Amino acid sequence: MMGMTVDQTIVFAILLATLLLFVWGRWRYDIVALGALFLVFIAGLVPPAEVFLGFGHPAVITVAAVLVISRGLLNAGVVDAMSRLLSRVGDRPTVQVATLTAIVVLCSGFMNNVGALALLMPVAIWLSRKSGRSPSLLLMPLAFGSLIGGLLTLIGTPPNIIIATYRTQTDAPPFGMFDFAPVGAGVALVGLVFIALVGWRLTPKRESAESAEELFEIDDYISEVIVAEESKMVGRTLFHLNAAMEDGEQITVAGLIRGDRYIPAPSWYEVLQAGDLLVVEADAEELQFLVEELGFELAENKVDHKEAMESEEIRIIEAIVTTGSVLVGRTAAGMRLRRTHHVNLLAVARQGQRLRTRLGQTQLAVGDILLLQGGQEALQAALTHLGCLPLAERGFRLPKPRKVVMAVGIFGAAMAAAAFNVMPVQIAFMAAALIMIVIGLISVEEIYESIDWPIIILLGAMFPLGNALETTGGAQLIADKMMLLSDHFAPVVTLAVLMVGTMLLSNVVNNAAAAVLMAPIAIHLALGMGVSADPLLMGVAVGASCAFLTPVGHQSNALVMAPGGYRFGDYWQLGLPMSILVVAVAVPLITLFWRF
Repeated sequence: MMGMTVDQTIVFAILLATLLLFVWGRWRYDIVALGALFLVFIAGLVPPAEVFLGFGHPAVITVAAVLVISRGLLNAGVVDAMSRLLSRVGDRPTVQVATLTAIVVLCSGFMNNVGALALLMPVAIWLSRKSGRSPSLLLMPLAFGSLIGGLLTLIGTPPNIIIATYRTQTDAPPFGMFDFAPVGAGVALVGLVFIALVGWRLTPKRESAESAEELFEIDDYISEVIVAEESKMVGRTLFHLNAAMEDGEQITVAGLIRGDRYIPAPSWYEVLQAGDLLVVEADAEELQFLVEELGFELAENKVDHKEAMESEEIRIIEAIVTTGSVLVGRTAAGMRLRRTHHVNLLAVARQGQRLRTRLGQTQLAVGDILLLQGGQEALQAALTHLGCLPLAERGFRLPKPRKVVMAVGIFGAAMAAAAFNVMPVQIAFMAAALIMIVIGLISVEEIYESIDWPIIILLGAMFPLGNALETTGGAQLIADKMMLLSDHFAPVVTLAVLMVGTMLLSNVVNNAAAAVLMAPIAIHLALGMGVSADPLLMGVAVGASCAFLTPVGHQSNALVMAPGGYRFGDYWQLGLPMSILVVAVAVPLITLFWRF
């Protein structure tokens, strides 16, 4: 075999550098992909007219439309209606794991799997704390369930959409809506049974030192101070009180008691009077400043904090910080939660432990549980804007419009249109997204918030890079090397090797990128072997979606890492048996339904 050409050497060098940067994680994957796209253009491997064609690729449009539709289904309460049933689940871990995982598998087949996981994750945390167990017991099985659920349909996961479009290069129509189901359903069913009966026992147990009742015990962090007659703050507002605090600190006033009147979460423009009792969240230094510098007195008799801090209008809820939250990496003081969103941050818990640091100076992270206080409408608006999800424990539910039937009908019509070839899948789902927007299931602000733009940028940049791999003969070169294997073994062995290779790649790079890179290789491999490309493309689809070994291969794995208290090396304990099981089940099913 001849050596590599200059163009092949360049494209392999760019790909290797891109993969290394993906693994390193110093720069976000969409930025790395754009850099790779620029380099292949500079090298002359992609003509100017084709540099940005990837952003109009049907797979990119379909992924964006599915993300918008997923938001509409969430807003309508489709998944929430299903998750409410979990309140009836008992404390047995096997039943909890089986029920949670089954719901997320089903939902992930028909909507964005990360969205389904994000909605069910707070319920899993709540169930864990209610049962007195660590959330680590439920969260990893839930994340892996969202991955195998994505195998069910064309729209379950971006790799399926990508692989479907690559099938057109074999002079065959794209894979249909349910072409993935025979293999995906078998893998999902076996994986679900394994997770429910055995898999959850393999997850690392990160025990929490605090039970559900103790995590946010109000008396542990709330104090009372009285506005003395000689205080500098008499006649001034709570806004002026915060302005008077040293070092720019903001003190959280959770309640005000004036005689027999209780004012939960008082306005910043409430004028203080002598004798007022303030229920405040403050540490020792802040209390000392209030007493010594501003003339407050520590209260001797404890008040009923529950009565002082909650009412019919004012609620206290727990919410979890998600991966897309604007709070990640920022402090509560920097976000000005009280001034901007009219809610108080009373406490923060991380990995089952309430943080004892100053809240205003604490950088928030994915998976943090926040104790928030405010009016119900203000809380709903704040959670939506901040990208947080409410936990169920304190009885709070985001109001959902009663449009579940309408949302399911629109979604079902789009699936039927695509399944029966009435219109291309990207057009059917874009139309469904547009209808949901017009009828008010999705607000104008939510349209672009619901789209995972880094994934869209990654896909748009990677398609030209994948084409460069193909046009330079790089994909053919790799396929030729793999055909040496087929000379000695049956095609099924080549399928298994291709699936395992894709699976390993997807554990270190984004699964969509893995599909874009491996699909051309599968097609050339099939041509060289003289067999149908369908089984090999299906193998790539399964391998790209099953990244169980690391937290960086898929967003679902990353989403549960902090709240579950997992470490990087924890994932293989359940992930390795899951990977072996997927290959063992998927390879026979692919050869049964998609013959070579």
